Amino acid sequence: MSRSVLRIGVLELRRRPGTQRDVSLTTPLPGLAITSAQVPEGTEVAVDATLEAIEGAITVSGTVTAPWQGECRRCLEPVTGTIEAALSEVFEAHPVEGETYPLEGDEVDLEPVVRDAILLSLPLAPLCRDDCAGPAPDELPVALASDAGDAEAAGAVPDPRWAALEQLKFD
Repeated sequence: MSRSVLRIGVLELRRRPGTQRDVSLTTPLPGLAITSAQVPEGTEVAVDATLEAIEGAITVSGTVTAPWQGECRRCLEPVTGTIEAALSEVFEAHPVEGETYPLEGDEVDLEPVVRDAILLSLPLAPLCRDDCAGPAPDELPVALASDAGDAEAAGAVPDPRWAALEQLKFD
């Protein structure tokens, strides 16, 4: 098994606290998906970060960039975009669960950090455009309850299955 490009050696940094090292790399990361959006398989994720040694830890700050694709939540047409997520994490020998990442000997593994940043940045309910009217708006018009009177005035035909409800009267 080959060594991941996201495993970065930090021996020299740890010897001199206060020193920094810039890292720029690209690599594919499979399996980056949530229910409504995903990073297409085989596409490159770009990482631009600065690693800095502090007493007993390594900080990582920078950005992660990746393309994404999904379906519009209203019309279900394909939607694409680019994620740019900020990184600001700490690696230490004795990590605090949920707060810091493990410093593994003289290496940091950026893969969990990059995965977390991308997955948290994927849109939960993407839209193709802000004014998307949904699927076939001419055939299936969308009307809000407050627009009911306006819809009838505009000539929209009410659904006959609901006709009996028009006879209901409340006191």
